[in-house]
Amino acid sequence: MWREAEGLSAILDNTFNALQQAAREYKPVIAWRETGTVKSLANGIAWIEGLPGAELEELVQFTDDLAGIVFNLDDKEVGVVLLGDNPDLEAGAQVQRTGRVADVPVGEGLLGRVIDPLGKPLDDKGPLAGKKRLPIEREAPRIMDRSPITVPLQTGIKVIDALIPIGRGQRQLILGDRQTGKTAIAVDTIINQRDTGVICVYCGIGQRGASLAGLIAELTDRGALDYTVVVIAEGNEPPGLRYIAPYAATAIGEYFMEQGRDVLIVYDDLTNHATTYREISLLLRRPPGREAYPGDIFYIHSRLLERSTQLRGESGGGSLTALPIIQTEAQNISAYIPTNLISITDGQLYLSPNLFQKGMLPAVDVGKSVSRVGGKAQIKAYRSVAGDLKLAYSQFEELEIFSRFGTRLDDQTRRILEHGHRIRSCLKQPRYQPLTVEQQITLLLALTARLFDEIPLDHLPVLEQAVIQTAAEMPQEIRERILTGKILTEQDRDIILAMLKRRFAGWEVNDGTNAGYSATEDKERNGTSVGS
Repeated sequence: MWREAEGLSAILDNTFNALQQAAREYKPVIAWRETGTVKSLANGIAWIEGLPGAELEELVQFTDDLAGIVFNLDDKEVGVVLLGDNPDLEAGAQVQRTGRVADVPVGEGLLGRVIDPLGKPLDDKGPLAGKKRLPIEREAPRIMDRSPITVPLQTGIKVIDALIPIGRGQRQLILGDRQTGKTAIAVDTIINQRDTGVICVYCGIGQRGASLAGLIAELTDRGALDYTVVVIAEGNEPPGLRYIAPYAATAIGEYFMEQGRDVLIVYDDLTNHATTYREISLLLRRPPGREAYPGDIFYIHSRLLERSTQLRGESGGGSLTALPIIQTEAQNISAYIPTNLISITDGQLYLSPNLFQKGMLPAVDVGKSVSRVGGKAQIKAYRSVAGDLKLAYSQFEELEIFSRFGTRLDDQTRRILEHGHRIRSCLKQPRYQPLTVEQQITLLLALTARLFDEIPLDHLPVLEQAVIQTAAEMPQEIRERILTGKILTEQDRDIILAMLKRRFAGWEVNDGTNAGYSATEDKERNGTSVGS
């Protein structure tokens, strides 16, 4: 009997020891969230009481479909910028911390889609494919992870590719007064990336819905939406969405860059973004500075644009090229926001309203535009056919001013003016008609060889089209040398010039009313006629 009691006692001891061990190892998991109360609301800003552990830029949740970002951390309250609009939200409502920052979906499933800065589809094409998300605010790549910019980003626009070239990984500012064609340059550049493998991200900040709808329709019609992600925060959206839009778009572009791909991102425009940030800061009672902008307006744009770069091969080898757009007032490029962004970026394209009114489109002011990086990335053939073009054009513009006074001009000055007029005419380009590298090289070579100087200006556009068609006759070996970045040899130049001179030989101008090739030349060209 006593043996049975002893065995039972041992069992009880073992059970007790096991329970003690389990109690020591047990770690209770308590699901809890820090909760606060909305104190007041005003124009997309909420003041919250009772979130002592909230962190800067943390995401807080008001309802299932309404969140906000912590912007101000005061002693007794927290300032939150709302990322949406809910008319039912009022003082006294509950708000919870999420413990994470705002993020956005990324991946191949976004190509061809139109979304808002939170990743919600706006195009009626169903839910987004893929579940990976990235924070909208990320650190810029380290200096050691970056490499020099050596590969060109072709825009298809003659005046840019020849005189103000852009490289992959560069930050090239586009600025000018309203209605001077800033967005048109960005859209043409996106269209020109077809079949190049470059992913494009267009970020519309504070634009009108009608303008954005037209832009999306244009990208769709030209087959450019297939490789483009469109991120939109319209002008009537809450300021919080407009503020995070460029950061969300950059996170999407960074995903592809980190996969080793080349990305082009357009911010249209950062003037509206700066205005939005000023609005938010003043509502949060932050001290105003110059032109009522907060003191960190420079910082918010610099930390955004510093994320654009060319990565080293060890870091993936991708690139993120930025085309930020800003709007000037009365051609004042020395205003606060323009000078801030000029100092951040690697060059600028300035669009002049005077050139726009004269019909010089795109209205790029060559004298005030510069690329601090792109020259090293430019295809070498451009340098041999357009090396002195910028200087010749600048000389022409100066002499043109003096010639307006009616002074007598010597023959040399007249030749400079005549050549300058043809440079200006050749740099014109219709919208949505990008040119290939071979077409641009052929046209620029004809221009620098002064083959256009004897052609009346009225007939120059027709002859330009004939010259562009001549590019299709270029020998394959010359085309390959151009596209692989090799120097255009004297022999190559002579071959192309011989083709051009044959094209020019049959050109006739009859009493200023008709221009084209003679019937004999047309017959020699197998019935192909290029005339007015």
